Order: sequence, then C-alpha cells, then structure tokens
Amino acid sequence: MQGVSASRRAESARTMSLPSDTLPSDSLVVRSLRAVWHPCTQMKHHEETPLLPIARGAGAWLYDADGRRYLDGISSWWVNLFGHANPAINAALVDQLATLEHAMLAGCTHEPAVALAERLSARTGGALGHAFFASDGASAVEIALKMSFHFWRNAGRAGKREFVCVRHGYHGETLGALGVTDVALFRDAYGPLLRQAHCVASPDARQAMPGETAADVAARALSDVAALFEQRGASIAAIIVEPLVQCAAGMAMHDPAYLNGLRTLCDRHDVHLIADEIAVGFGRTGSFFAHEQAGIRPDFLCLSKGISGGYLPLSVVLSRGAIHDAFHDDDVARGFLHSHSYTGNPLACRAALATLDLFDEHDVLAANRVRFDALATALDSLAERSDVAHPRRCGGILAFDAVVDDARAAGSFARRYARHALALGALLRPIGRTVYLMPPYVLDEEEIAMLASATIAALDRTLAEQIER
Repeated sequence: MQGVSASRRAESARTMSLPSDTLPSDSLVVRSLRAVWHPCTQMKHHEETPLLPIARGAGAWLYDADGRRYLDGISSWWVNLFGHANPAINAALVDQLATLEHAMLAGCTHEPAVALAERLSARTGGALGHAFFASDGASAVEIALKMSFHFWRNAGRAGKREFVCVRHGYHGETLGALGVTDVALFRDAYGPLLRQAHCVASPDARQAMPGETAADVAARALSDVAALFEQRGASIAAIIVEPLVQCAAGMAMHDPAYLNGLRTLCDRHDVHLIADEIAVGFGRTGSFFAHEQAGIRPDFLCLSKGISGGYLPLSVVLSRGAIHDAFHDDDVARGFLHSHSYTGNPLACRAALATLDLFDEHDVLAANRVRFDALATALDSLAERSDVAHPRRCGGILAFDAVVDDARAAGSFARRYARHALALGALLRPIGRTVYLMPPYVLDEEEIAMLASATIAALDRTLAEQIER
C-alpha cells in the first residue's frame, strides 16, 4: 500500500498469521487480550486467530499500524453508512464539541435531540413520533417492550402482557431482549433468567418447498401467527419482527407480504407491531425504512446502528401518538420512567443529524441501487456453484450459504473464512456458514471489484482447506 515498504507489508502479513503468544508483549493485540473482554467472542479462539489491530479508518477502509488496509465489507458490525472518518460528520461533531457535549434530558432539552426527533418523525410522514432515546439496539427493544406492556396496563387491559417473536429472530442480549430472541447460542445459557415469549414460524424464503415462492412461505408463516392470535390474542401485548431481513439468522430474507399480513393481524387482535429496524433501517434494504416496502407503519419503530453513521452509540424508539398519550397523566406512576444518564446525548444526536443531511443532500438510495447492482453482478458466478446455496440480496445486503458437509469443518467455517478474507484484504465475518456483505455506501468501482474478488477467493480457500482435512 502507499507509503508502506514491501518489507513492512510482509511483516504485517506475518503478524496477522502468528498466534498471539509469539507477538511482542507490548503489542496492541497482547495488551488487548490482557485487558479487554471482547464482545461476541470465545476469547480462547484468539490463541490461534490474533485480533486485528486497527490504527485508523478512511472511507471504506480500516488500517493497521503498519499501513496494511482492509476493506470493511460489513460496515463494522453494520453501523457505518458513509465511510470511516467522513468529513461532513467529522465537521458536525467538531462544531458540536464547541457548543454542548452533554446535558441531561430529564428536565432539560437541547436542539440536537429535538431536531433529530422531528426529522425522524418526518421520515415516517408524522405517523410515528415522540422519540425516546437510548444508547444501543438492545436498549431500544427493552424500551419498546416495556412501553407496550405499560400502555396496555394504562389502558385498563393489564392482561395483555405476553410477547411474540419470530423463530431465529435476534433482538439483543439484555434480558428483556433475549426473552424475544430465538438464537440458541445467545439465549440458552440464560434461559432460567428469561421471561418466555411465544415463538412463531419464520418467513425465511430459504424454506420454500418445490414450486413455492417467497410469498408462499410468508403466507404459511402468517397462518402460524393467525392461529396463535386467535388463541392468545387477548393476552398478547406485541409481536416483534425484523422487517425483510432476519440478520443474525444468517441474513434470512422474506417477502414484504409478511409485514402486510402482520399489520392486518395486529389490527384485528389489538396487538402492537414492533419493527426492529436496528440493523435494516437507513437504506440497508433499498428503502429508507425496511417496512416501507410493505406500505405499512408499525406501532413502535426501533432504530440504532446506522442512525449515527457509525460514529457514536445511539438508539431511538418512535411510537404512535396514541401510545404516548396513554402515558400523559397527573399520576407519575402512569408515566414512562425509563432512563439512562446519556439519553439523547447531543454529540450522538448531532452525528445522526449529519447522517440525515447526507441522505437529504444526495440521492443516496438511487446511488446505492447502482452500486449494489454492480456488486451483485460481480458475484453472479456464485449462483452456478454447487458449493453455494441460496444466493440472495435485499438492497445493499448480499448473502449466500456455503455448502459444507463435514460437521467439524462447518463448525469452524466462519473463523476460517474470516482469516482467509483478511489475508486478501477484506474484513468479512460470516454467520455460521452464511457469508454476507453489508458494506458502507461509499464503494467505488475498484473497491466493488476488490470486495467481490476477495469474497469468492476466500470461499475457495476455505472450502479447499476443508477438503484437505
């Protein structure tokens, strides 16, 4: 790479392949393993696969201390929209730093929080408003669940206290969010602590039987919801769903008809519809909000990840006016008293406003259609391969499933693929055997070609490694 000698690049490559116990004791990787408990990680695996030490970011790229760069093909866990160190967002944050870094939102207010709440509501045509701010996706889910339960209590229907989730759905790892999550790896260890939810069939289009369409799978899944609502509707407060893409389920995609059907069923049985768009909002699925493709609005909309452009922790729950009004009372106990100290942090809200400015100033969704059409075309050859199943796409989310027959090789596929991708200059992190791409909205033609090439080459290397064992 520019400004880095061949010898230093070679040394960087060797460092990436060495076990952590061979690295200098003062290296960032060793220090991190001694001091940091890394998220969503079996720490023992880093004895074989060293951490990637990041020094800086620029555009779609992350750089290590030696200048070796990696294309961020997953937007740093789906949060980065407009590239690392984006000049417009940087400038907005510098300006905000000189004005107000934080003020409590209980009893106070400030322009960034108000402006962001107004603009997000406007994005729903005013159907959803009164933004309740939090710090992360799981917190937003907790808030929506608590609001739904409390709404029904305030409405004199305290018996509506049960929740419904979709099979293989993921909504976060705090206890309330885990209660509506159906991913065994995250949930099972904490089962005794959780409030159990009803779990209904997933509309995952990969389940289509011969001759079926994605809409047929959605119809079958809706029949499961309808049966549950007929039986338990009087006791159900809300159903929570990830519109269009169940991300942690291996980018399981479904027909928008499923959302239409859910809206109808929820209206019929007085059940709240919670749309968890933490991962799929802000253009990821091709529309600004994913639920828009079904022509509906939920009762609660949970947003996070891309909301701040990938800069600062922030989440928000938007709700219908009738829900807010049910808490408006002289009695403090009928209010929604949830809080945390950094609610509506001005810096995070200002980053979100700068992110919305980029959407307003540029035709981002149209540009993304061109960009991700090109990326999909560059991956066309995957559809012809017998070792690839279910190549699929929803907007800027592209995925496929690797066919791995050996159980041991399948269990380690994600780690081995990620290692090969890094060696090829791409940061990719499969979910099980599902390889997915969710890059930021800044890729140029050369970067699209590079990402596609690395995706395919990493698959070839990983499967060849499997065959040799």
